[in-house]
Amino acid sequence: MAVGRFQVMATLQAARAYVLGMPVTSAKSFGLNRAIFYAAAKRGFKGKGGAKAPKQLTLKEKKLSDKEIKKIQKSFTMTAIGDEAAYSVEIDGKKLFVIGSEIKTKEDFRRQIERRFGDNFKNAWKEAVKICKECDKGVLLSQRYFYKTIYKPQRDELAKKWTEESDTEVKKC
Repeated sequence: MAVGRFQVMATLQAARAYVLGMPVTSAKSFGLNRAIFYAAAKRGFKGKGGAKAPKQLTLKEKKLSDKEIKKIQKSFTMTAIGDEAAYSVEIDGKKLFVIGSEIKTKEDFRRQIERRFGDNFKNAWKEAVKICKECDKGVLLSQRYFYKTIYKPQRDELAKKWTEESDTEVKKC
């Protein structure tokens, strides 16, 4: 399966958040959130925007009781990674990011991102973290500089490389 720009963006954004101190679960949620956000921005946003907590949050892995939903909605806030902010909630002590009414989890990241890498995601993750660690912290803290310095110049090269590596891993089976 091909690794595309969407998966590259999500992986690099997750690595960025991780290098800036966010736990892996939260970082992966942030990475997927940002990839979805930028894909929607590229195509033109469809739907209503707003700064209020969605009336109905969804979590694909399980149904939430009204009590759980109320607790999660109370935790609804904006979380900043440098000068970039995204909506987030707290579930079981973990910060997870929300896009629309969907709470993005590590399972969503695995399903939408990691599986495209086959068995090669661990290597791609290590490379993404290394790329981010080698950059100036100011670049990581800036939405614009992250895009211009890290993502844009490497996106196609990484997509091609990671696709080839994931194809190689699949062929070895």
